[in-house]
Order: sequence, then C-alpha cells, then structure tokens
Amino acid sequence: MTVQGLEVIDHSVHLTHEWINELAARLDWSSKRSALRLLRVTLHRIRDHLVVDELAQLSAQLPLLIRGFMFEGWVPKHTPIKERNVADFITFITNQMGQTNEYRGRDDIKCVFDLLNNRLSRGEIEDVRATLPTSIRDLWPAP
Repeated sequence: MTVQGLEVIDHSVHLTHEWINELAARLDWSSKRSALRLLRVTLHRIRDHLVVDELAQLSAQLPLLIRGFMFEGWVPKHTPIKERNVADFITFITNQMGQTNEYRGRDDIKCVFDLLNNRLSRGEIEDVRATLPTSIRDLWPAP
C-alpha cells in the first residue's frame, strides 16, 4: 500500500517509467526526458491518423499517464488527418523533436514502434497499422 493509498496512480507512474526506460535503452539515449518527448510526439502523430473508435481502443492499452500524454492537445474535429506519405510523418516528428541532440530520425521512430509492439497486444497493433497509409505502415514493423 502506498502512503497516500492511491495505488492506481503509483502503478501508472511505475509503468510509465518502465516504458520510458525501455525506450531510452532501445534508442541508446542518455536522456529519458528526450525519450519521453519522442514517445509523446510519435503517439500524437499516430493519434492524428486514427478514427475515434480505433484511438479509444489503442489508448485503453496504454498506462494512464502515457494515455494522458497521447490525448494532450488533441482536437477531434481535425482528425483523422489525410497525410499520406512517410516523409511528412517523419518531418512532423523531427520538427517536434527540435534540437534534441540524440535524435536520429527514422530509426528512432522505429524504436517507438518496437516499444509499442512489445507492450501492446498484437491484435491492436495490427488494427492500428491497418488504418495507416501504406508508406507509414511500412515504417512500423509488424509485431
């Protein structure tokens, strides 16, 4: 039991740290703050390609804090977006990463996809990938 008696929050914090630590290890980055930023902006871009039902199904499998990060700044009436090519997908994420020294582009985004493949159900990953344009789907390895 926690000091505050709020196990659901403590558990979510613990899971969020696990996800960030795993992603930082996959990226071989020293900055966990940057790893969280990459996770957040990649989830935002995935989110913006999904219809509401699919987004709800995906988010249900995320730890509570990461789910909150995913919905941060979301404007449902602007989604799903019509972006069709992987270059625009990568450029959006690159622009959001700003001056992050460790960021290397496409390969780092694939690390986020590998994390999601490892942490979420195969069926959900397949459903999400199936809704993405082919060129973006090709960036995300099959689970």
